[in-house]
Amino acid sequence: MNDAKRILFGGYAPVHFLCFRPVYELLRREPGLDVWLTGGFRHKDKEAGETRYELDGFYEPYGVDLDRVAPFEDLANERFDAVVMAHSSTVFFPESYGRSVEIFHGVSFKNFSVREKVLKYDYACVVGNYHASRFASQGILGAGETQFFLTGFPKLDRLVSGELDRDALLSSLGLSPARPTILYAPTGGKYNSLDEHGEAIVRALDAAGKWNLLVKPHDHPKKAIDWNARLAALENDRLRVVRDFDVVPCLHAADLLLTDASSVSMEYALVDRPIVFFDVPKLLANVTERGGALDLDTYGRKIGDVAAGVGDLVPTVEKAFAEPNRHSALRRAAADDLFHAPGSATENVAAVVKLAAGVAGVPEHVPQLTARGATG
Repeated sequence: MNDAKRILFGGYAPVHFLCFRPVYELLRREPGLDVWLTGGFRHKDKEAGETRYELDGFYEPYGVDLDRVAPFEDLANERFDAVVMAHSSTVFFPESYGRSVEIFHGVSFKNFSVREKVLKYDYACVVGNYHASRFASQGILGAGETQFFLTGFPKLDRLVSGELDRDALLSSLGLSPARPTILYAPTGGKYNSLDEHGEAIVRALDAAGKWNLLVKPHDHPKKAIDWNARLAALENDRLRVVRDFDVVPCLHAADLLLTDASSVSMEYALVDRPIVFFDVPKLLANVTERGGALDLDTYGRKIGDVAAGVGDLVPTVEKAFAEPNRHSALRRAAADDLFHAPGSATENVAAVVKLAAGVAGVPEHVPQLTARGATG
């Protein structure tokens, strides 16, 4: 493969790999491409002011070719034709590369991804029209040399493909598929609902005795609390802690989503089922203080119901189950606006990566975005 074009994918959280995994799997099967992985779990030592990345165990759960996984420290003397990241950091860039591609790792009403950092990349794969409009409103779209493409979100192609089996997943977890199922998936930011209220939220839902409950802690939260271990004692024949990092099968299996401010609320809009948001006013205030382009007006929490606290949670969930279509029109509109070409995003992003690697021209089927609008 001496003449092969070399492509490097990297990330520091499991969600990063899961976001580019479909593209990685597609491209590694193409002749003429030499596809590599790098990255590792990020560990911050605030006292020492240091950040380290641990590669051991990062990719092993996914059955990838470990001979094509390299510590980023060893890439100084390597040359890649394209680098692909699902985050805005350039920490895993090798010393020598051709072009860079950011594919993002979600879109939420916090809008932390809408930052000028994207201009460090040559190409940006924008998730949908809403995402594009936020970049435009912040003056980022068209502000530099970065070329923006409207691609969609590869992570979610499976959610609409029909390949997932709800009953099989629930049965594999020891839960009855006959019971309605709630997925509780909080964000990982400071003041999130799980950190703030702990077991109280889980206990309240479990005590109702009406539903299966899947609890999916965030994969890289700000606080280093091992919620998987802490919640294990609460597991029973209706309650399971989801230790798999991939949330997409759970989104498919759930009949209702409970979250606070996670991007999964936007993703769940694609299946048009009830959503309950646990109110996290301190977290929302912190988003604004940190410079996030918080947007509660366009969709935000309007696509579901808001539970003010633990005492309000069960009645709010009961109401959402009783009236599942109450926010349906806005959810469908949100999904339409948020995610371009669901089911085709993997091929769209792969086309941009091949453009970056120099093995294909500008993809005619993928709209290119400018400050004046989309072309193509």
